Amino acid sequence: MRRVPVVMLLLLSSLAALGLSRQPTPPPAIGDAEAEMLLYDLTHTGGQAAEAAMARVLAARDRRFIAAFIELQRALVFDTDRDDHLATLEALSGQRFGRDWVAWREWYAATDYQPPPGFTAWKGILLGRIDPGLRTFLYEDAPTTIRVEEIVWGGVTVDGIPPLEQPPMLAAASATELLEDEPVFGLVVNGEARAYPLRVMDQHEMANDVVGGEPVSLAYCTLCGAGIAYRTTQPDGTVFDFGTSGLLYRSNKLMYDRQTWTLWNQLTGVPVVGELAGSDIRLEILPLVLTTWGAWRAEHPETLALDLDTGFDRQYLPGTPYAEYFASSGTWFPTPGEDDRLPPKTQVFAIELNGAPKAYPLDAVLAAGIVHDDLGGVEIVLLGSGENITVDALTPEDVGISYAAGGAVRAYARDGQRFRPGLDGATLIDESGAEWRITEEALLGPAGQRLERLPGHLAFWFGWSSFFPDTAVYSP
Repeated sequence: MRRVPVVMLLLLSSLAALGLSRQPTPPPAIGDAEAEMLLYDLTHTGGQAAEAAMARVLAARDRRFIAAFIELQRALVFDTDRDDHLATLEALSGQRFGRDWVAWREWYAATDYQPPPGFTAWKGILLGRIDPGLRTFLYEDAPTTIRVEEIVWGGVTVDGIPPLEQPPMLAAASATELLEDEPVFGLVVNGEARAYPLRVMDQHEMANDVVGGEPVSLAYCTLCGAGIAYRTTQPDGTVFDFGTSGLLYRSNKLMYDRQTWTLWNQLTGVPVVGELAGSDIRLEILPLVLTTWGAWRAEHPETLALDLDTGFDRQYLPGTPYAEYFASSGTWFPTPGEDDRLPPKTQVFAIELNGAPKAYPLDAVLAAGIVHDDLGGVEIVLLGSGENITVDALTPEDVGISYAAGGAVRAYARDGQRFRPGLDGATLIDESGAEWRITEEALLGPAGQRLERLPGHLAFWFGWSSFFPDTAVYSP
């Protein structure tokens, strides 16, 4: 071994004493106050402030800012093509998704990274440049039960998709513009029947109404294929009515209540961001069926139907404006954590009982006609009638596009009974040979028995499994 001269040892010792042989000292960690300042510096389109902020974040290797740089990849209010933004994001994350903002968000959703302090308010201000109303939902210290980083702008302003407010209704005989085979949402509350054509709901997505004396909201997320009717009166007497926030979470509509401007998950009826988030409030789901206008009118000749003359200057043509989306297998917005047990846009009848969720592939239920099952400690029977309803788009730009809109499935409790079809579509026969009548509210037995209708709804598989990852899946 070669010996180091004593002179060299003395020199190294002296340099060390002077601090000249040390490795570069790493920059101090970014504190909360500085982090908030850096967020706002990053939003400048150029200049020293933005460049210094990026250099500071990168030098500190502060991965909390990954969320901010992903947000900046899609922001539409300033230059998004800056190579330094993307280079910093790739250096911090170690990922290479280029300008594919959907891929970035889906990757981020699988991580446990946290955003920097002040991120929610910063994001609200950023989105507020598109529409000041968006800033109302995301503010400093806003209570939240979801990751704000995963909230994305859906491309419309607040109520840019205008809700219907107690829309005009027609008697069935007067609803002459409706087609026999077109899909409608059918709802019965306290004996009052109403039909809401999909071609209208496609363009409004929300209807605040009063049915059978009950305030209800029909919330329709076109992206996840789920129309859900909610009773909006709370036990304390509070009545909520809802609008469209313009924001999405995992390709699901975030609606908002006009009383507190809290964001709600449309698929679960739970408040997720804002004053009511984290409370025990949850909207009650009402039974709803998707069927054809002809079938609904035959079953409910007294029904009212949503008038196509809604007061909005719109052409309500079947398939407008989502025919291409409904007919495709792809999605438009991030859908992280997809469950490959079924293709993402498989239509399912979704139901949750006593905390036990389950998805029933629609085509399987329609083919079987009657499905007996047990869920959450409850014996249930699902009745499927007719076929998956085909919509032929009538808009000029969608000529030739057809898609399956869904079909009629109703769920009921059963008390040990097993059924087979009756002689007509309105009855069932139990194992003793007794006849039961099918109604929207219950199965009615020959001796006054009553088996209650259960709330369930249609949805695309990716939407249901995103919020109920432990869901069971029915297999014939």
